[in-house]
Amino acid sequence: MIYQALKILHVSCVALSGSGFFLRGLLIFFASPLLNRPWVRVIPHVVDTALLGSAVALAVISSQYPFAQDWLTAKLIALLIYILCGLMAFRRGRARGLRAGFFVAALLAFIYIVSVAIARSPLGPFS
Repeated sequence: MIYQALKILHVSCVALSGSGFFLRGLLIFFASPLLNRPWVRVIPHVVDTALLGSAVALAVISSQYPFAQDWLTAKLIALLIYILCGLMAFRRGRARGLRAGFFVAALLAFIYIVSVAIARSPLGPFS
């Protein structure tokens, strides 16, 4: 019962985090004044904290850990790539084209992470 509730929380946070990242990216590239709203800066941190917490709890409950399960290792590495690309995409002072490229790379990493989770294979969509 707890596992199912955590999984629902985790999947919900994945959807919120991914769509929030995409929307923030659009707001940045169109220089929207909404970016100055406090909730636009706070909500992603709350969602991502719940996402990480539920991921750790699911790993502990199921006894499946990165470096022991190849698909979880692939997700962890892709998560680091997603975070780094997202940081580069949202960092001020970089060329607009470069930021757009990092934004697309981050979205592709996100899609890969989801596909690996669904397939439970590091091949993701190719499995």
